[in-house]
Amino acid sequence: MNAYLAVTRASYLAYLRDRTSVIFTFAFPLLFLVVFGLIFRGQSVNGGLSYINYIAPGVLSWGIGNAALFGVAFTLMHWRRDDLLRLIWRTPTPLGSVLGARYLVALGTGLIQAALFAVVALSAFGLHVTGHWPLALPVLLFGITAFAALGLVVGTLANTPEAVAAIANCVMVPMAFLSGAFYPIDLMPGWLRTLSRALPLRYFDEGVTDAFAGRGGFGVPALDCLALLGFALLFALVAGRFFRWSNQS
Repeated sequence: MNAYLAVTRASYLAYLRDRTSVIFTFAFPLLFLVVFGLIFRGQSVNGGLSYINYIAPGVLSWGIGNAALFGVAFTLMHWRRDDLLRLIWRTPTPLGSVLGARYLVALGTGLIQAALFAVVALSAFGLHVTGHWPLALPVLLFGITAFAALGLVVGTLANTPEAVAAIANCVMVPMAFLSGAFYPIDLMPGWLRTLSRALPLRYFDEGVTDAFAGRGGFGVPALDCLALLGFALLFALVAGRFFRWSNQS
């Protein structure tokens, strides 16, 4: 077994041991889906779009982004605080393999989240998807990548679990509403709609929504993927600029 596979397996097993995080990761978005789905059952937004077809992609993208950000941020912070990164630096295993292994865990978790969420939304709340739904898969890939990269930034800046939670929540909670994931973006003032274009969750949400609804064909989700890729590269550059091997350095 090469170093990358060994680290990936270790990261996956470490994630499964934290049962509270596993339950929270999968149950929290479903709780939002149930609450919103029951409250707004039978209602429509955006000129006839069923509310469940609006809110389900928003909650899904927010839940997956939230899990990717928190998972990577907490892992990086703990590795640095416990001096595991400095130990890795002294071994033949490259840092890229270690971070890549944690990214693979985030990617696998996000895809399982999406599958579970879609099953519940389809069976219990009547989510309607068209034959274009496979276009949501690349959006999910790039969305998870962007938020995992944002997790690198948070995990690099924060030195304690409390700091990770504070920074991540300050980023994700406002983004849920300002990006249009939880609240129709068409009802926002013009300046807020313009501001939302600087938020990765807007493109994640819109890409999944358009793919499920079959709006815009291949072109619209592709543009959202490009935007998410741009955010991923930006966050990776910021994380690399401020990266530290130890809290003592």
